[in-house]
Amino acid sequence: MRKPLIAGNWKMYKNPAEAKKIITELKELVKDIKVDLLICPPFVDLPVAARLLKESNIALGAQNMHWQAEGAYTGEISAAMLKDVGCSFVLCGHSERRQYFGETNETVNKKTLAAIAAGLVPIVCVGETLAQKEAGQSWDAVKEQLKGSLAGWCGNGKLVIAYEPVWAIGTGKTATPADAQSIISQIRLNLKKEIGKIAESVIILYGGSVKPENIKELMACADIDGVLVGGASLEAATFAAIANY
Repeated sequence: MRKPLIAGNWKMYKNPAEAKKIITELKELVKDIKVDLLICPPFVDLPVAARLLKESNIALGAQNMHWQAEGAYTGEISAAMLKDVGCSFVLCGHSERRQYFGETNETVNKKTLAAIAAGLVPIVCVGETLAQKEAGQSWDAVKEQLKGSLAGWCGNGKLVIAYEPVWAIGTGKTATPADAQSIISQIRLNLKKEIGKIAESVIILYGGSVKPENIKELMACADIDGVLVGGASLEAATFAAIANY
């Protein structure tokens, strides 16, 4: 059985003081949670978040990392640094990183393999644009991203996949549960062809305007193991309502 994972991506929101407030509130609201819970704050919030989350049931993740262990890469951060500050997860290839910062399947692949090698769990993000969806190319686009982003991964080390249709991120639009299940089931079938039975243990999330009003329908789908929540994770009560679905 795959235990559900509810992950919150804070994006470029919340300073350390604000992070302290929301985490303090959230810990009390989810203390009896029956799912795995994760938050991914901005880099500057990670130290305070790690301190507050000690001995809690909430895991800590980062929003990005570089694939090199160290070096002259101004503005970047390594997997070892993230582990040292208390992270156990890291997002790799979020659509906003691909769209605004030029990340490619190749760079996402380097980050994914480096994260696994360092003992972090990468959450590899894939998803189609509105143009690809309207052209009937949703699965082709996702399949290409999977192939490139997971090249060289043979099932060694834990990995999470997040299917986030780009057209549903921050737009208020959500893929119907049937549409999300259709793509995610194809992702799992594709994984089975590549890595065999190990694919059954891979957690696959849905992301894209997830909120308390649609979480139950999404989680009722056979292959959806959890969600990657954006805006709705920025308020403790709203995120807790999703986690307590």
